Amino acid sequence: MSLTALKNGQANEDKVKKRVVIGLLVGSLLIILSTVALAWWIVTERQLLINKFLLTIITAVMLLFFLLLGVGLFALIWSLWRSQELSSLQRIMSAATHVLFPFALRLGKIIGLDEDKIKNSYVQVSNQLVLTQTKQQPFQKVLVLAPHCLQWIHCPHKITINVYNCKRCGKCLIGDLIDLTQRLETDLVVVTGGTIARKIIKQMRPEAVVAIACERDLTSGLQDVTGLPVFGIVNERPEGPCANTRVDLGKVEEAVRFFRQQAGQERKDPASQT
Repeated sequence: MSLTALKNGQANEDKVKKRVVIGLLVGSLLIILSTVALAWWIVTERQLLINKFLLTIITAVMLLFFLLLGVGLFALIWSLWRSQELSSLQRIMSAATHVLFPFALRLGKIIGLDEDKIKNSYVQVSNQLVLTQTKQQPFQKVLVLAPHCLQWIHCPHKITINVYNCKRCGKCLIGDLIDLTQRLETDLVVVTGGTIARKIIKQMRPEAVVAIACERDLTSGLQDVTGLPVFGIVNERPEGPCANTRVDLGKVEEAVRFFRQQAGQERKDPASQT
């Protein structure tokens, strides 16, 4: 799957647009700046007995801090808009996002935006950055992380210990996901939560990850995992959260193929191998 095709798939996300989280990040930065400016004005106007040298140092540090946040946010917007990698500013972009996102989330709640919508938007922004930043890099070892809630809720088989304990009864998508990852020659692990997922990543040391989860878990995981390309896919919850969830297998395959084909690995038609 080409970069263009995968980007087109991202563009077809009807429920959420990347500009939601970008707008909230910008708004959060402006609010924080305004708050700091107001506090500084109150201190200086009231002529409190504050050491001027100390006040100058604090002001300089705060200005540098906000300058870095602004540069990181501008670089993020530029990278998304132009679909170009800014490797030299990657750490600043990541830091700005991590610092501002909690404020953006609260700002979104204040103005009445759904929390899952904001987090979904964050995932889409992260995915586009991953597509842009990894398009020239080869990846041999790709790991697919799936949540335990994809399994049929009444299934007696323990697949978090070994996913191949699945009997492929067809009552959930785990069997199809196993078939897909075997065909793509990539690893699949089913986990019960973010802590186990991070442990698995440390143990298996993949070069890239395709993570399936809800908005909350994906957002938390994307912020915790650094230095590793992670493509997030939000699961579908027709029966509510954490029970008999589903996932678009087409999106999983597209993401895996994107990472794998960067390594120059040509895929044969599965039908031709029979």
